[in-house]
Amino acid sequence: MPDLVSLGREDDTLWAVVATVGRTNRVADIYRSRQAALEDRAWRAQQVRAYEDFLRRSRQPVPHYSVAPIRRADLPRKWTPLPALGFLRGQFI
Repeated sequence: MPDLVSLGREDDTLWAVVATVGRTNRVADIYRSRQAALEDRAWRAQQVRAYEDFLRRSRQPVPHYSVAPIRRADLPRKWTPLPALGFLRGQFI
């Protein structure tokens, strides 16, 4: 008799890089692996450090990045990745 293959649901947990400014949280990007999310968070934090003086002089909020698990179902329908500094055209997205 052939082996039976389990057709259980695939795990829908992803890893999100979350941008936080004040009390506002936005999903900056998502990854299948935690390691990839940590690498992106480190890159985004480096970009913020490099442009921190510019952000403060132009009175832009300085985002803080973290990594958290997220389910695909918890993403907003029209979600798009955030730019590295967390804002585009002068507004935090």
